[in-house]
Amino acid sequence: MRILGIESSCDETAVALVTGKDETLQIEKNLIASQVAIHAKYGGVVPEVAARSHVDAIFPLLLEAGISRDGKGIDAIAVTAGPGLVPALRVGVELAKALAYFWQKPLVAVNHLEGHIYSVWLKGAGGPEGAGGPKFPALALLVSGGHTEIISMKDHGVYELLGMTRDDAAGEAFDKVGKLLGLAYPGGPVVSKCAEQGNPSAIAFPRPMIERGDLDFSFAGLKTAVAVWLKHNPLLPELACPTKPWRSGVEGRAPRPACAYRLRTDRQARGIKIEDVCASFQAAVVEVLVTKTLTAVDRMRPASVILSGGVSANVLLRETLGKTLAEKFLDITYHVPDRALTGDNAAMIAAAGYFQAQKKNFVDPLTLEADPHMRLA
Repeated sequence: MRILGIESSCDETAVALVTGKDETLQIEKNLIASQVAIHAKYGGVVPEVAARSHVDAIFPLLLEAGISRDGKGIDAIAVTAGPGLVPALRVGVELAKALAYFWQKPLVAVNHLEGHIYSVWLKGAGGPEGAGGPKFPALALLVSGGHTEIISMKDHGVYELLGMTRDDAAGEAFDKVGKLLGLAYPGGPVVSKCAEQGNPSAIAFPRPMIERGDLDFSFAGLKTAVAVWLKHNPLLPELACPTKPWRSGVEGRAPRPACAYRLRTDRQARGIKIEDVCASFQAAVVEVLVTKTLTAVDRMRPASVILSGGVSANVLLRETLGKTLAEKFLDITYHVPDRALTGDNAAMIAAAGYFQAQKKNFVDPLTLEADPHMRLA
């Protein structure tokens, strides 16, 4: 079965072709038009700007992917129907509806979070090695800019939400800490990069809710703890870990390095620098995520553990969770997507759509609507 995937939930316009047979999925095309440079000058994603950019990018991507104008060779269409920014979602949804109607192809409405989970089933074009995917029951830690959830997956499309963030998602906290530090947009990846050169034990940031018996998360307080610490430890311009320019497109403001600060001179004697702030913050987030996931694994005893979402690209999180699982649960397999597939992309939407198509879970292209609050479980 050959699936056309379409993704436009936020600031990435994406089109993909994925071929599936049994449990094995192969990527043929996975094209992404990023809007990071467009939104950088605003310091965040502007929904209406994102939607207009999707309109500009999506048809050229279809042509680049070699999609026939009559839909020949396509067996089904999968599109992100939610959650996400509703103006952005509508661009992909309305396109998929039109193509499904005029091509007379079955249409699958995919939950964006489900797409992230199914990124671990993909192989080829940088995907995980080996045929097939995780065995059931599986436990998924989904960590992204908008979501942090622990999900039990009993079979394809059968989910149970075990825990979620009560406020900020982990990726959102990374981005906000990056903004507090004046780092390049988006701040999360830059925080992670700077953390590689820092001391994770330099600052004793809190581990929110780590000792509670539930599987919920909270990262707003940790972000506030970083803000309070920075308030009492001002930073001065001094090149620390240079990366790409920050806000170089803002009129009247000269570019500056992404990591352009060190702590005030009276703190330097203690060896504290911006890399240490990033590393200490990252260590707190990762410890909470891993501890909660291991608690869930101990209770549920799944056959597989999945780490997915944008924050699954974080090296410390990937390695720490994998190492701890290998030490404590020898019979449980660990699955992470290739780092190229951790961000928003259409291949993961096509992958999720493939398994829904196997169950004939199709929707009417005349009635489908984008749902910005779409729930997975």
